[in-house]
Amino acid sequence: MLTAFVMMLVLGAILGLGLGIADKFLSVEADERVEKVTSMLPNYNCGSCGYAGCSGLAEALVNGEVTVVGTCRPSKPDVKQAIADYLNNTPGPDGNCCKVKP
Repeated sequence: MLTAFVMMLVLGAILGLGLGIADKFLSVEADERVEKVTSMLPNYNCGSCGYAGCSGLAEALVNGEVTVVGTCRPSKPDVKQAIADYLNNTPGPDGNCCKVKP
C-alpha cells in the first residue's frame, strides 16, 4: 500500500513538472487590445454586428477584418470614437496600429 502511494506521488510530481515546463514554452501571448476593446463595447452580445458577441467583434477589429467600429449598432457615438482612437494610436505586439473608423 505504501509503495502504491509513493509511486502515485512521484508520478504526480513528474507530470506536474511536465505541465509546468509545457506551459512556459508553449504558451501563446494574447493581444491585450482585444480585452480593452471588449471592455469598451456595450457587452450586449446581441450579434447585430454579425459576430457571435462583443469579443468576436473586438477580435475582428484588432485583426483588421472589420475597419468600421460603427458595425456595433448599440454602441454610442462617443464610445465608437474612443474605440477608434484607441486602436488607431495603440500598437500591437507586432508594432503596428489598426486603422479603423468610428
